[in-house]
Amino acid sequence: MDAVAVGSLYALIALGYTMVYGILKFINFAHSDIFVLGAWISFAAASATGWAAASNHPIGPAPWVWWVVILLSAAAVIATGVEFASASRAGRKFDIRYTRSAGVLTLMSVWAWAAIAMLFGAKVAHDHEGLHLLSGGLILLCAMLTCGLVSFTLERVAYKPLRKAPRLNVLITAIGVSLLLQNAGQLEHMFGTRPTRMPALLPDRVLASIGGGGAANTPSVEVHLVDVIGAGTALVLMLALDWLVFRTKMGRAMRAVSYNEKVAALMGIPVDRIISFTFVLGAMLAAAAGFLYAMKYPGLNQSAAPVWVLLGLKAFVAAVVGGIGNVRGAMLGGLLIGLIEFFGAKYLSTDFRDVYVFGLLIVVLLVRPSGILGKAVADKV
Repeated sequence: MDAVAVGSLYALIALGYTMVYGILKFINFAHSDIFVLGAWISFAAASATGWAAASNHPIGPAPWVWWVVILLSAAAVIATGVEFASASRAGRKFDIRYTRSAGVLTLMSVWAWAAIAMLFGAKVAHDHEGLHLLSGGLILLCAMLTCGLVSFTLERVAYKPLRKAPRLNVLITAIGVSLLLQNAGQLEHMFGTRPTRMPALLPDRVLASIGGGGAANTPSVEVHLVDVIGAGTALVLMLALDWLVFRTKMGRAMRAVSYNEKVAALMGIPVDRIISFTFVLGAMLAAAAGFLYAMKYPGLNQSAAPVWVLLGLKAFVAAVVGGIGNVRGAMLGGLLIGLIEFFGAKYLSTDFRDVYVFGLLIVVLLVRPSGILGKAVADKV
């Protein structure tokens, strides 16, 4: 069960890698740090709602969070007023969807207030007996919304100005953003440098024991509730993403942009919005993976710890093994990496669990360089 639970987390992170690559054809190395941010925001939200493991922390968001949200809201109001006055003087109808900055700032401020509302909803649910599971769900939504907002901001500030720049420039920028998130997370007024323990938002009990006993006295496999909830949540999110990509108008627009950005723009598809939506969607899935990882492994290391880097690399390996750019391939690759890692550690040696993962990557690249579900693309000379 551990293999399926952890493999599903790899798949959630790998989906962000593969979606961004499918549209922009570059590897967003900062994506794994969004996963780390999701885990730490989950801890911060649990602390703010008064869970026992973090009862010494203040209830509610930190003061600097209020200042950021208030300043963002004030900027949205000012930008809306300025652009409304400009439209009135020019005799044009004011539509906030087509403004230069008012629409984006308004969206971001509403977004931030929605995350805070989820936080206070989690506090109310925590204070009522029998609603602790709902409190955990609202903390998950708070982490997803916050990471989505951070990713949207990074895409607008760091990546959008480099749309037409060489890929090497974008790659260096992604590495810089990754270092920024790692080091910012170590600041004392953010998450600090001390490891901490995530409170148990979900009751971890054994649901069933499979196998075991017999003449060989083999150990039984225990199915824990936290693993079932984690794997189930990841599966629901992956199925929802698959439905979005292959069954909705937004999904068709995403696939059109991934095939040919210029032609998609000529067909009336808002390319900038689709790209921003892709970044946000991948970040929200990574935040969900961070929350679920913190539930399964409650010991949280500082944001620049090597364990986080290794997890991000394994998720990237999952995307490549499944076929980077292929959504279903990322899901398959994540589950396959989880199975290889845990079965190898169980039946071969725990000392080489990372070797099994990267060994699989080498084999796949030698046998099928495009990945299991990837398609080979011929370059015209």
